[in-house]
Amino acid sequence: MYKLICVTNRGLVRGDFLQQIRRIAAAGPDGILLREKDLAPEDYARLASEVEGICAQEGVTCMLHSHPVHGAAALHLPLPVLRVKSAQVRGRFEKLGASCHSTDEAREAVSLGADYLIAGHIYATDCKKGLPGRGLAFLREVCGCVDVPVYAIGGITAENAGDVVAAGAAGVCIMSGLMQSEDPGSEIRRIRRAMEHGH
Repeated sequence: MYKLICVTNRGLVRGDFLQQIRRIAAAGPDGILLREKDLAPEDYARLASEVEGICAQEGVTCMLHSHPVHGAAALHLPLPVLRVKSAQVRGRFEKLGASCHSTDEAREAVSLGADYLIAGHIYATDCKKGLPGRGLAFLREVCGCVDVPVYAIGGITAENAGDVVAAGAAGVCIMSGLMQSEDPGSEIRRIRRAMEHGH
């Protein structure tokens, strides 16, 4: 079963952020990765507490990003942060993920204890304006060089999600498509269908 992870970005949400998170969580993604890089640690912790509460109600895994807030089950770190985190911090989480942009980074992240990787960006995306996507060949190489699940990020839609899993990804990460959607449930269903039938 391929996984679908929602990656948050408050700046993309037109209305109330937590209301959008409630709508997304109710639609049953496999995880919500709270990636709010601009927040100070205490503000992030406050928001994380609210998002974790919403996720718990819906049975969705809440994944924290960069800030190892106490009590969370899953933590995602950029590779430079993973390098300097102690083994003790790494061991506090049931799931530890890392972002990678090359096969060397992928192997290093796994050697540092990452249980899964997010590889990107695969397609051109507004979040990385002007930067061409790394493409499916890159994704295939990363998936082929490690033994942990690799989730693709960057410009992924229902139209290309099938190609992404065909290249070896264990699933996809969606940011804009869910942050800006008025009907995230419908969007999640379309992408799931594409992953299951489109490859």
